[in-house]
Amino acid sequence: MAGFNLGCHSYLNRTRISCLSLLVLLIAAASVPPATAATRPAKQHPNFVVIFTDDQGYQDVGVFGSPNIKTPNLDQMAKDGVRFTDFYAAQAVCSASRSALLTGCYPNRIGIQGALGPQSKIGINAEETTIAEVVKPLGYATAIYGKWHLGHLPEFLPTRHGFDEYFGLPYSNDMWPFHPTAGKRFPDLPLIENETVINPKVTGKEQAQLTTWYTEHAVSFINKNHDRPFFLYVPHSMPHVPLFVSDKFKGKSEQGLYGDVIMEIDWSVGQIRQALKENGLEDNTLVIFTSDNGPWLSYGDHAGSALPLREGKGTAWDGGQREPCIMAWPGQIPAGTVCNQPAMTIDLLPTIAYLSGGKVPTDRIIDGKNIWPLMSGEKGARSPHDALLFYWGGHLNAVRSGDWKLHFPHPYRSLKDKPGSGGTPGPYIQKKTGLALYDLKNDISESKNVADQHPDVVKRLTALAEQARDDLGDTGTKRKGKNNRQPGRVD
Repeated sequence: MAGFNLGCHSYLNRTRISCLSLLVLLIAAASVPPATAATRPAKQHPNFVVIFTDDQGYQDVGVFGSPNIKTPNLDQMAKDGVRFTDFYAAQAVCSASRSALLTGCYPNRIGIQGALGPQSKIGINAEETTIAEVVKPLGYATAIYGKWHLGHLPEFLPTRHGFDEYFGLPYSNDMWPFHPTAGKRFPDLPLIENETVINPKVTGKEQAQLTTWYTEHAVSFINKNHDRPFFLYVPHSMPHVPLFVSDKFKGKSEQGLYGDVIMEIDWSVGQIRQALKENGLEDNTLVIFTSDNGPWLSYGDHAGSALPLREGKGTAWDGGQREPCIMAWPGQIPAGTVCNQPAMTIDLLPTIAYLSGGKVPTDRIIDGKNIWPLMSGEKGARSPHDALLFYWGGHLNAVRSGDWKLHFPHPYRSLKDKPGSGGTPGPYIQKKTGLALYDLKNDISESKNVADQHPDVVKRLTALAEQARDDLGDTGTKRKGKNNRQPGRVD
């Protein structure tokens, strides 16, 4: 209040207002909400669209540095909104990553790890709250068109977890009999609508239409629900291998089939944003684009690029978890801005709850934080996290705080020789890192271990890691967490 008093004193000298008027001003100032509340958009119940790709590399968007993949719609989205340079998936593998986005929790907190397959008997627990379940009580229409991967059995399907509509694959598109290395491990791949299998045997012909079909469903949903608030989730099956693309984009990219696939996803983004514009919803809709983890590097020319980041999918290096991320909302997110603060997919649920007026679950720990101040360009806004945690399964591999990232001793996979080609993967080998500290502001590639030069930072981040181990456990140090929850199970 001291600064306010000085300002009012100057104001009194200029205008000679009465003491009573000064009192009124002081009371009014005391009633102003906190800064974050003051920046809440005035529009009630905005729409939300989350577009989530599969295995897309950090560099695989024009505005993120791709040298030969054209993404005009994503580039325009970045011009219209904010580009996050330090945005992370919560773990570098499919099911774990998706569970985090939808629940606002680290995957190991809710017992979802790895990539659930057709034989899996677990899935998302009915007691967990998804983004769809946060907004649905407010009158939102909710839909998912794309890859689910949080359990394929009826109890785990999207329509049991807050979504009105579902169309897509229950798990990854490579979990089928034609997998190049899996032999007879996978049954036929089903296509599901709501809770009904509408095609029990998806072939390459259908896979080539998935991006188009998901997009058509999304546009139809927007047209149908233009007069009510909605949450639309579009988790594309691509560019996860095997790669398929429609004839619209076949042979269009300088980077071959992978580039064709990204170009079709970019087209999809354009179609969705155009539908919003045609329905007069552009100014009342937050659109978020990001990916579930980094590129599957062993597939070579059928994989993307995480450059200049280190490694890719399946690792806790930034190439495995730092993702291209663009958010746009005309009139609410400043156009053409860049945010360099670290954030993560776990932050989407609490942020959407804040913007919609929904309720974040209070009966359980939610790890995400409201990042609207970062998205809206609030002056001086900083990451709300003391640390972001990088687990591989139940093993705490690293923590990031500010610009610092500390890796603890852990094994990780890396390419053995040259990657594969034509849809067949090359071999990995196991490597190991010791304790290593990286200054990501000056060393984005995590190449220079500066732990010896900054023992105070190592000590501080180690203390943050100890808090995480106590809370969530760590198989690397044989610790059990105090606050882990169980996934849903079917006996």
